[in-house]
Amino acid sequence: MTRRHHTCSPKLLAAAAVFALLGGCGGGSPLDNPQNVANPPGATGQKLSFVYFQRCINPELNRPLPVNIGGVITTNTCAAAGCHDNASGTGGALRLFGTAPAVDLSLAPEAVRASDMYKNYYSSLGESVVGSPDQSRMLNKPLVRGVLHGGGLIFENADDPAAKLIRYWINRPMPQGQDEFSTAANTMFTPADPATGACNSE
Repeated sequence: MTRRHHTCSPKLLAAAAVFALLGGCGGGSPLDNPQNVANPPGATGQKLSFVYFQRCINPELNRPLPVNIGGVITTNTCAAAGCHDNASGTGGALRLFGTAPAVDLSLAPEAVRASDMYKNYYSSLGESVVGSPDQSRMLNKPLVRGVLHGGGLIFENADDPAAKLIRYWINRPMPQGQDEFSTAANTMFTPADPATGACNSE
């Protein structure tokens, strides 16, 4: 009786070696989800200005803007139905109340945080990397810069006035330890008064 000797092909041996090596990199098998997913909070914990959002960013989310999808130009708002409207939007994580009235900033923070305007702020904050506009979907999606945007190209380039406002907002967080209602945001207006000053963008 003869015994057969089974030999593995060189390709099979190489594949086994690669899987063994990758398995040693942590997170278990490369064909599986990692056992633990790290999602650390921002390094500084700083906030973006609510008053600047309300005066300068939210109006842009409700302003009719040209939309370029495959060379076809139409007009729409970010907060429109079918885009980022809270009730009927199809635009992913950014959710907006298009009819959100301005909030009286003399109200207690708890009252402001319960408003639809604050919900717009909070949703926009979720699309932003505080202090890093170039890593923020809030800016990159309407520019179609390294990420797909179902709503097409909204800003032709980073010099678009609305894009500059968004960049300015994300790039100027409130001082560490101060909340989103910090009066440090006054310097984001000229003159330095959020009620009457123009929105700075650079």
